Amino acid sequence: MPKLSLEEVEHIAQLARLNLSRAEKDMFRDQLSAILDYADMLNQLDTTGVPPAASALPLRNVMRRDQVRPSLPPQDALANAPDTEADQFRVRAILEQS
Repeated sequence: MPKLSLEEVEHIAQLARLNLSRAEKDMFRDQLSAILDYADMLNQLDTTGVPPAASALPLRNVMRRDQVRPSLPPQDALANAPDTEADQFRVRAILEQS
């Protein structure tokens, strides 16, 4: 795959709202070109019979089962709260107006 042109790098930078120096443009041109070369190598692999997958690793659930355990008493949980009301945290209302 041919190396990206400076204009293509500038276009990508503009889309990403990046203000790049000339040295950064040259550096990213080399790096992005290397990434595209690698993607081109991957496109040449024979993937016949390989089903699409979201991950190369097998999926497994790593979450533990819920267990009922005693929790903090409300007065301990609210001990450092700046404002409370009826065993609850009290916060200022945040309302959006349209």
